[in-house]
Amino acid sequence: MTENPLEILIIEDDIYSVEFMIDALEENGPSDRIKVLRTGAEALDYLCSERACPDDDSFRRPRLIFLDLNLPLVSGLQVLQKIRDTETTAAIPVVVFTSSANERDRIESYRLGANSFVVKPHTYEKFIQAVVEIAFYWTRINRVSYLEA
Repeated sequence: MTENPLEILIIEDDIYSVEFMIDALEENGPSDRIKVLRTGAEALDYLCSERACPDDDSFRRPRLIFLDLNLPLVSGLQVLQKIRDTETTAAIPVVVFTSSANERDRIESYRLGANSFVVKPHTYEKFIQAVVEIAFYWTRINRVSYLEA
């Protein structure tokens, strides 16, 4: 088995959350490559589109997806459902990383196949720590089935 580059996809529209997540991952995290998508529609087009993406095709199956629920155009729950319904993306670990502490959002996220549901911490230090710990677990400790084939 060849070692794939570590790849994290962040689907998040809040500029501050994106900035904090990238800082956390670049300074402390286990990722070599990070990509950010800012809308649910952009995420669906990127992950589930039939169109070819020759310059960056390997990034269509990241090791981890951080998914916010409150996205413009297409909701995070709709994105999650499409990810799980698409054969090439169904096995990618998805961590819902959201400001919503709504019980219905948590239940629906798990029903649709989220691997984890995390409410964004309110302090900068705890936010950074959460991002690093999540990324470390899902990219270094957890073994992803589609990479083992």
